[in-house]
Amino acid sequence: MLEPSLAVTNQDSTITETTETPSLKVPAFSRPQTGQDYLSYTLSNAEFAPTDSFVSRHIGASSSEIQQMLTAIGCDSLEDMIEKTVPEAIRISQPLRLGVARGEYKLLQELKAIASKNQVWRSYIGTGYYNCITPPIIQRNILENPGWYTQYTPYQAEIAQGRLEALLNFQTMIIDLTGLEIANASLLDEGTAAAEAMTMAAGLAKNKGNKFFVSSDCHPQTIAVVKTRAIPLEIEVVIAKHDEFEFDKNYFGALLQYPASDGAIYDYTDVITQIHAQGGLAIVAADLLALTLIKSPAEFGADIAIGSAQRFGVPFGYGGPHAAYMATKEAYKRQMPGRMIGVSKDVHGRPALRLALQTREQHIRRDKATSNICTAQVLLAIMASMYAVYHGAEGLKRIAQRVNLLTATLAKSLENLGHTVTHQSFFDTIRIELKGISNDEIKARAATKQINLRYLADNAIAISLDETVSKQDLLDLIAIFSEDKLGITNYELRASDSQFVIPNSLIRNSPFLTHPVFNSYHSESELLRYIYRLQSKDLSLTTSMIPLGSCTMKLNATSEMLPVTWAEFGNIHPFVPLEQTQGYQILFEQLEAWLAEITGFAGVSLQPNAGSQGEYAGLLTIREYHLHRGQTNRHICLIPTSAHGTNPASAVMAGMKVVTVNCDNEGNIDVNDLKSKAEKHQHELAALMVTYPSTHGVFEESIKDICDIIHYYGGQVYMDGANMNAQVGLCRPGDIGADVCHLNLHKTFCIPHGGGGPGMGPICVAPQLAPFLPKHPFNGEPEQTTISAAPWGSASILTISWVYIALMGAKGLKLATEVAILNANYMAQRLAPHYPILYTGKNGLVAHECIIDLHDCKAIAGIEVDDVAKRLMDYGFHAPTMSWPVAGTMMIEPTESESKAELDRFCDAMISIKQEVNAIATGAMDKLDNPLKNAPHTAETLLADDWSHAYTRNQAAYPAHWLKEHKFWTSVGRIDNAFGDRNFVCSCLPIEAYE
Repeated sequence: MLEPSLAVTNQDSTITETTETPSLKVPAFSRPQTGQDYLSYTLSNAEFAPTDSFVSRHIGASSSEIQQMLTAIGCDSLEDMIEKTVPEAIRISQPLRLGVARGEYKLLQELKAIASKNQVWRSYIGTGYYNCITPPIIQRNILENPGWYTQYTPYQAEIAQGRLEALLNFQTMIIDLTGLEIANASLLDEGTAAAEAMTMAAGLAKNKGNKFFVSSDCHPQTIAVVKTRAIPLEIEVVIAKHDEFEFDKNYFGALLQYPASDGAIYDYTDVITQIHAQGGLAIVAADLLALTLIKSPAEFGADIAIGSAQRFGVPFGYGGPHAAYMATKEAYKRQMPGRMIGVSKDVHGRPALRLALQTREQHIRRDKATSNICTAQVLLAIMASMYAVYHGAEGLKRIAQRVNLLTATLAKSLENLGHTVTHQSFFDTIRIELKGISNDEIKARAATKQINLRYLADNAIAISLDETVSKQDLLDLIAIFSEDKLGITNYELRASDSQFVIPNSLIRNSPFLTHPVFNSYHSESELLRYIYRLQSKDLSLTTSMIPLGSCTMKLNATSEMLPVTWAEFGNIHPFVPLEQTQGYQILFEQLEAWLAEITGFAGVSLQPNAGSQGEYAGLLTIREYHLHRGQTNRHICLIPTSAHGTNPASAVMAGMKVVTVNCDNEGNIDVNDLKSKAEKHQHELAALMVTYPSTHGVFEESIKDICDIIHYYGGQVYMDGANMNAQVGLCRPGDIGADVCHLNLHKTFCIPHGGGGPGMGPICVAPQLAPFLPKHPFNGEPEQTTISAAPWGSASILTISWVYIALMGAKGLKLATEVAILNANYMAQRLAPHYPILYTGKNGLVAHECIIDLHDCKAIAGIEVDDVAKRLMDYGFHAPTMSWPVAGTMMIEPTESESKAELDRFCDAMISIKQEVNAIATGAMDKLDNPLKNAPHTAETLLADDWSHAYTRNQAAYPAHWLKEHKFWTSVGRIDNAFGDRNFVCSCLPIEAYE
């Protein structure tokens, strides 16, 4: 632990009052006056508190503005508002045991002290994770730039064209390198991608077998994730050597690693031919850098390719976040999990990008969805795509050739020392069979040089090199294996001879990255301008509030973001020995304790690296709990009709059958229907999935009764943590009666959305479920519940939530929740005369979000929700959540981070839009040619010589006074989604298309 002067925890790992710097009492003093023009400075009974108090900076409204809003909604105080909003039966009576708020400067010093306990060694462990060089221009201008990391998922495509273009570049890069026809915009990690590919193959294969082959040459963490995914789906995973196996019609697919985990490069043509002959699909997990030198998976018949883009400029991060990829044939586009960016056109006929095939989204297909993945690793995929844009095909090939040459040189040198290199053909990884020395002795020698290697069975070692390796690194590695334990100071490094080469049959001859975008921005000046050109096409939190209900787009403070790129957190391989990550272990222990305190639960797993993965992990713990008790019959999951679309998809993935529960006219769960279905399925009932506050933005009074009903009939309660921003400090899922909940750290706990990823979805569980939390083979645990490829998911971004909780303290977190609820009610009060508020609690108040009804707009003027959303772009705002959970509505969540002025600007914009709707209804505006139907308006159309509309250019572009000071311009007009789906394109268009 830390030295006493820097201690931040007590025995139960919670911040205590003693962590605050004591207030210093100073005597009163006066500054002598030397003339009557000088003021007298007197400080009486002054207390010096931290000058960098964070709470008031996180919360947007001042104390006077808070009082003004309270008056507007008819409440005397925040306490009065909470009494009228949150049921008394669930409110906690004691403050959270999280200690007091701290200043940013001091806390970052404390975190730096914790970080220093991590040991940043040189790691050549491989297994899908490689050290790399993040070009500084990408680190500073994308990874550390809120103009890139604070956007929301690009559902409103017209204000996300820059990010969509960067993701289209990513897809094009994947298509080119894998040789397949289509690719998605990234998945969570390589292990998850492999599991997604397995379930995709199960649905597509011509045969209906239930067996899936996994090569024993795959990365061990990938095998563990695949095995976990297979169990509840009753898929039998068979692990063996690919060249010693005979396939039959019971195998619907196979997973092969290319190059293999121990470095060998195999030609999989024959084995894929066998798989196809039996009606199965071939999945190849391929290394992107290797694919610049070796044949693409498509060239030997692969149906699906998956892998990680981490080594394209994304730091280790002790496991994440990283962007995985998936590519396949166009014929399978509707079975592709995750998101795809497609090319369409706008109303003016210009090329425009958007999410393709959006009808596949989980909120549409629900329990029929092929996947529960509703997110991506957008920020990391953008970094990887920019890495490829910066280097181009020739630059990537040079990097790959250098890595391969270094590896071959190392192999030759070690053979000269008497050791055996197992495989003669490899890219960046070699397997060494030791002669005359043991693994343990090599490990001891490596430790003296602070080097990590991968230690295998049979006295063998694997070494994976990367682009960061220098001549000195190579000398140090050779010295570890030599008899000279002190190291070799002068060793002639020889290029390899023909003994270690990639066979001609596997050398890549097909071109890649030929599009101009990968051949135009190789200088820093050009790439800088390209990055900022794309950034200018995207609306982020740097422009205005993003008031999406259930998505909680709150402040991602700079002090929370800074530690992510510290080397002590970023430059650590996820499989290094635990003794090298004591700083991380302290951070994990503290964060787990804080989240347990906030939720009222006993156990926490930080492994799930997305909200969807948290849902899946939570349901798996319930499933394992029932199985452990011998209740194998419990497989029914009750889900309200208002639930997030990923809920039913997650339940199906966990091997459960979904039974829906109705909601009443007030949007609450119909308790009678719930009780009837729980009783009907009492012998099969496994769980209820419930969101609280409800998806309709209300604290349901009957929540405890709901939990009691489920428990009475033998089930467990899973609480979706999407709306935790309305609970922190006021009530706790564990006290309410839930048994498990997941937390979206990218919502309530300030990890940024990154344009649609990264995210984190840890789960918190009651005592009876704690033994069944996710495990990981790296920690020597059973593999049956491995959720993510890395033991602690996307570990590096957990620092963000740690800093947020520590800076806010117990009172700050509670105040944040109260102000979030206040802001939502204030906006509801302002908008209610113009748009009916669909659901409220018994005292007429809402929780932290409200749903406004836009049906009247259509009835009186033919204006759809989509028209209002596009018109909001002209005002410089992102639309709230549209038509969910109720069609024809918008769900608004302002969060606590927005100022009253910003709330008023948004309300003014919505009121102004309603006035335009009324003008259409009265005939003052044309029903077809009006600012709403034609929105958004681009600068190009406004500057055109021909302006044939009945309304003025000024009314189109500047409908509010504040826009004269700063205007966000959309780069395209309204996009034709139907055209894009009819003409599916998911890679970069030729440059002529933009002329």
